[in-house]
Amino acid sequence: MTERGTVTIGGRVVLAGAAQHPHAARRLREALPRLDLVPEGDGLPRITLAEDASRAEGAFALSVGPAEIAVSGGPFSGVIYGVEELIAAARPQDGGYRLPAGERRAAPGLAHRAWWTWDHSTNWELSQIGHQEIGVFNPYGKPPEGFLADYKRAVDFASRNRIAAIIIYGFLRDSHGGIEAAQELCRYARERGVRIMPGIAIGAYGGVYWEGDHRFNLASWLHANPAFAATLEKGIGFQIQDLDFPLSFPRSDYTLSACPSRPETMDWMTDAVAWLAETFAIGGINIESGDYGVCGCARCNARRAAREDGSRRAGDAESWSHADMADNFPRLFEAASARRDDLWLYCELQWDNLLDPAAHEALAAMPSGGIYQHTVNRSYWAKLREGLSRADVERLPTQPNILRCQFASQWNGDRRTERYAFNAKAFADMATTGAALGMKGLTVWGEASPYHATVELGYRAFARFSYDPSLTWDAFMAEDAAPMLGGTAEAERFVAVAEELDANVELPAERLKTLSAMAHEAGAGAREDAVARRWLSLEDQIARRRFMGR
Repeated sequence: MTERGTVTIGGRVVLAGAAQHPHAARRLREALPRLDLVPEGDGLPRITLAEDASRAEGAFALSVGPAEIAVSGGPFSGVIYGVEELIAAARPQDGGYRLPAGERRAAPGLAHRAWWTWDHSTNWELSQIGHQEIGVFNPYGKPPEGFLADYKRAVDFASRNRIAAIIIYGFLRDSHGGIEAAQELCRYARERGVRIMPGIAIGAYGGVYWEGDHRFNLASWLHANPAFAATLEKGIGFQIQDLDFPLSFPRSDYTLSACPSRPETMDWMTDAVAWLAETFAIGGINIESGDYGVCGCARCNARRAAREDGSRRAGDAESWSHADMADNFPRLFEAASARRDDLWLYCELQWDNLLDPAAHEALAAMPSGGIYQHTVNRSYWAKLREGLSRADVERLPTQPNILRCQFASQWNGDRRTERYAFNAKAFADMATTGAALGMKGLTVWGEASPYHATVELGYRAFARFSYDPSLTWDAFMAEDAAPMLGGTAEAERFVAVAEELDANVELPAERLKTLSAMAHEAGAGAREDAVARRWLSLEDQIARRRFMGR
């Protein structure tokens, strides 16, 4: 039935395309239980799900008419995004649902939208022990099933919010299920339109198999082949200017590195990457050269020669080699591409050097088809906003380019860090500014649970602004934040309180008491449980500070 620009649908409805799009069909059944979805039937209204290869990945068209609702989408995720749009638009009416008639089309403004995570500090399943919040050489302290429990929740959120990929360092560990758990996660994510991208480093960060008794685990390989170990130029580790406390890197099997100039090392890495692409239904790989030390042996120094000024690594500004990446990424790119032709292959170019031409001189011969990721900390982002132009991005020797936000996480900030801060405005700014500069993607940290309302709003802002960089902050507040927090005034109050907490390491006890009362009042007056939970999470942040006396 059609009335005043709307269509009402209910009762028995044919669902076509369910076999080809099982998760989209599942979501329709879960979210629209008033519909009796059947595989066939004469004279019944229809919902049709179909892939359209002419559309970009993640693009979709939703057409709502009196006899048929058609969802067509680009490869991998488009149909799922279209179905989520349909679900969001449906309103209960007369035993069925009312939908706005007409066609809605959408396509991602930034093609590459990813979360960056470490397995040990990704805490989406809150009812288990072993949570950690910072570190790169950490053991896994959760129950073995915790890996899938965390990441399946993250995949569900990503799928429903058009976040295209999840990068995982620590993808393979014996202690959280090894090969079988990783295969299950890839299957689960691919069905939901989310790319799983293992994070690896060339002769560093554990190799392809981060921890365990496996031929592609770096420590196991170097214990058997000690002659191939790196001779580091200086001590292990790195420091970040925008983090106001020093990082500690105790030596262990986690901190081992292999010499990238030894042919045996690169043969081993190439075989490992080929095995990774063949064994798992991954959606890509994030490849770096390692950022906690550079081999300074005679072979490496001769190979790099005049292409790279090693004195740049004398302090804490750099702890990596672009020449190492330039020499070895193409080979790993080729090995992965030969096994799967649909992978996103990220090349991590490390942090805070995008305005420095000397940092990119060694990268002119990088392969077409790679995706080149530039990481920025908070203070450097301010420099980029003022000093980087679209023409600068177009002149880079690597194409296409994407940004990675290293702030708005545990890696920037004061003693509290920015992990649980209100980061929504930062993500919105990076997405809109990056798109205007000609960047093709954005990566942000995605480890903390959206149980924390500040985190949830940050993720929603990342998802919305990276998919649609033309979105305005006012529109986001009206369309997303207001429904999540109980209204427009409530959303503005939440943001004001959260930003005051973030801006002040310490606050007077009386001020904290006042802020707590504001959060408590808003939560107590909420009509929906989800809205009350968000205010409760903010009130809990304040209560912790009151308990600490600051």
